[in-house]
Amino acid sequence: MPFMAVDVVCAALDAFGSGNEVLLCGRGAGRERAMMLLAPRGRFRWSTFQPSQLPLGAWVAEHGLSPDHLAKQVLASRVLGGLCLELSMTQVDPVQSQREVDGPSTRHDDYVPTAWLEVSGTFDDYWAARGKNLRQNLRKQRNKLAAEGTAAEMRIWREQGDMAPALIRFGELEGRGWKAEQGTAIRAGNAQGRFYTEVFECAAGRGEALLTEYLFDGRTVAMNLGLQRGGTWVVLKTAYDESVAKSLSPASLLRETELVHFFQPHSGIERIEYYGRVMEWHTKLTDQQRMLYHVTCFRWSWLKRLAAMRRGVIARPGTATPRGQSTGNPVRGQVGGHAAISAPRESD
Repeated sequence: MPFMAVDVVCAALDAFGSGNEVLLCGRGAGRERAMMLLAPRGRFRWSTFQPSQLPLGAWVAEHGLSPDHLAKQVLASRVLGGLCLELSMTQVDPVQSQREVDGPSTRHDDYVPTAWLEVSGTFDDYWAARGKNLRQNLRKQRNKLAAEGTAAEMRIWREQGDMAPALIRFGELEGRGWKAEQGTAIRAGNAQGRFYTEVFECAAGRGEALLTEYLFDGRTVAMNLGLQRGGTWVVLKTAYDESVAKSLSPASLLRETELVHFFQPHSGIERIEYYGRVMEWHTKLTDQQRMLYHVTCFRWSWLKRLAAMRRGVIARPGTATPRGQSTGNPVRGQVGGHAAISAPRESD
């Protein structure tokens, strides 16, 4: 995934790290086979570095090395120093790592369902398969704009020099909405603003930035910030002008216009990933969903049983943890570590 590029992870550390993160490098057969960025999460507990700006936990590995196997290797190696009793691999994507069943010392917890959309065939066929209410609603909105003489257009930004100005406009959208009230809106001088500016300028330099902007009479009313790698576009941030009349949905109009563009031959987009909890608008655009999950590995099996008792859940070996149970939000925080990574065994 493009958000696991080294510059993205470094930008996240600079903006949101506490300075206590540990980078573990796993070697085997004379080469690097896995890396994971971990942060302490309390006494004797660690988890993958997981700021909310990263859709998945910060780890990469060769194909075939599961998060369960890697967590067990880390606990067995004692490479973290001191006593580590529990290690969590957060927000794992089953597309990258298929979810395993719970073991004597491992637990798998649902995180959130996420949606994606396959861009194949023609837009007309895809749109005809969407709900009648969606199609009629957006048609009415376009007719309303035309009747009022409002010119609506979408612009796409990819060049490095366009990123900072685009992010300023994005921040202005957020600054007029609920995120400004919560203090989480992107601003030029805050951590969010520094992070996303660095991420998208670096991505644009290697041809992986793709930002979309929707305008009414030249005024920005909605934007999507995304990264493209190969044929996949990952939407990281969305904002719209909350002052627009309730009879219009700039974000929905932008998404429809995006799809018209992406369904064109040679657009370069074959799949759209919407990482994050499935919302109602996702279900109107796609039927595709999957569950992101957490993996927690305990040093000893009795610790897992103790943790289950403390949570009021008695888990049987070989069964999945009940939906809704989570490992919690990790704390963030730099040193270094190294461990030998062996091949998984059948029992792993």
